[in-house]
Amino acid sequence: MREIQEVYRTNRLPVRVAQFGEGRLLRALIEPIFQKAVDEGRFAGSVAIVKPTGRGNLDVFERQSCLYTVILRGKQAGEVSDESYPVTCVDRAVNPYRDFESFLALARLPELSFVISNTTEAGIVLDREDRFDAAPPASFPGKLTRFLYERYRCCGGAKDAGLVMLPTELIEHNGDRLRECVLSLASIWGLEEGFAAWVREACAFCSTLVDRIVSGCLPEELPSLWERLGYRDELLTVGEPFGMWAIEAPEDIAARLPIDGPGSPAFFVRDLAPWKQRKVRILNGGHTSMAPAAFLAGKDLVRECMDDAVIHRFLTETETEEIVPHVPLPRADALAFAAEVEQRFENPFLDHRLLDICANSFAKWQERVLPSVRDCYAAGKLPRRLVFSFAALLAFYTAAEKKDGELFGLRDGRPYRLQESPQVLALAERFGSGSPEAYVEAAMRETGLWEEREALPRFAELAAADLRAIRETGALRALAAVTEGGDTR
Repeated sequence: MREIQEVYRTNRLPVRVAQFGEGRLLRALIEPIFQKAVDEGRFAGSVAIVKPTGRGNLDVFERQSCLYTVILRGKQAGEVSDESYPVTCVDRAVNPYRDFESFLALARLPELSFVISNTTEAGIVLDREDRFDAAPPASFPGKLTRFLYERYRCCGGAKDAGLVMLPTELIEHNGDRLRECVLSLASIWGLEEGFAAWVREACAFCSTLVDRIVSGCLPEELPSLWERLGYRDELLTVGEPFGMWAIEAPEDIAARLPIDGPGSPAFFVRDLAPWKQRKVRILNGGHTSMAPAAFLAGKDLVRECMDDAVIHRFLTETETEEIVPHVPLPRADALAFAAEVEQRFENPFLDHRLLDICANSFAKWQERVLPSVRDCYAAGKLPRRLVFSFAALLAFYTAAEKKDGELFGLRDGRPYRLQESPQVLALAERFGSGSPEAYVEAAMRETGLWEEREALPRFAELAAADLRAIRETGALRALAAVTEGGDTR
């Protein structure tokens, strides 16, 4: 079988985009958007991938000359769609942990204009212990600040050398949050005021919102997909046809970034809030509310959850009764989107792994679910299923063993790796095997909920009871009990 580089060649265009992250969402949504713009002659540039963490490597990207294929399959307008697209617009992949100088050299490229990131919700966090002289700094904001400082020094602070940041992490006002982190680190590191002024005046930080379910595929399916394509592609990325990249930006930035238009999932908006509320609360909130309990109940894929009457009912009632009523959209529109989300979850082509959804779930729960919890309480309604989702989160983050410095939970006697921030992993290790009440209290302190407990009556009590039920009766029976119990006080 041929290799992908025997079939395609990388577009040798100047690097105009630095992309922090190499994950599936970027490969299945963002890079194909740029590929379409390049193919149609609207964008004359390529992408450079930057590895944002020290885990793993970029060896496959290097072997395949940064070439890969996207397969989008599902239903569109009631018809089955299953199409493949080559992505050739990635020029290089840079690992700052192996080659810090190449990372800095990327910042000095004169044609560079845009920075994209997807480093999970836990990525845009200020780390006051991060160091300017590290090679590279540990956090993503630290790497970006060092990257921008290198460009600032190289260009002598020229205003026209400023970059446009387009973070895609699913947190509120992600552009503003990233700017705050960069400016805070500039101050902590004692960088000259001229740099901070350049960041404020020459650089732009645009909030954006992305939406595409990207599941990948099961390893055993790869050979048949390679046979279909006619070549081997270890970076093959599988997702659904639906896609969205909403960018909150002024007209001048939209003019510099011609990636929207007919057939493109990208578009520019003046106000991202309505799109954010709809997507993050209903789709992502539904995912995050359901996934830990469903995984502990023995499910591995999202579509398996939709085939289970108990889990499906839990998701539907969570969305329609506890999330949708507090989304600032006409109820009919929000319900229609919720129904569309369930159809997307049922996509028979997508092997969307629950363990992938559960990664960094503490940050996800705070960002996607907690606002709906607060809104329910403010409206005088007990969000019984959302409280249960918090307990299921703690049950999932119950450390059963430690190996090579990593924590693992157990499901049916088999270990699964806990992927979270060091703070949350320390919480799971210290309190996970203790009493439900102690673990709930510690987790509420970690999320800031303990200080709100008077405004959230019975939250701690019910979450502890749910956690005990999950431990004693199993996740599926506990989930069924809370669903059948209703949502009234």
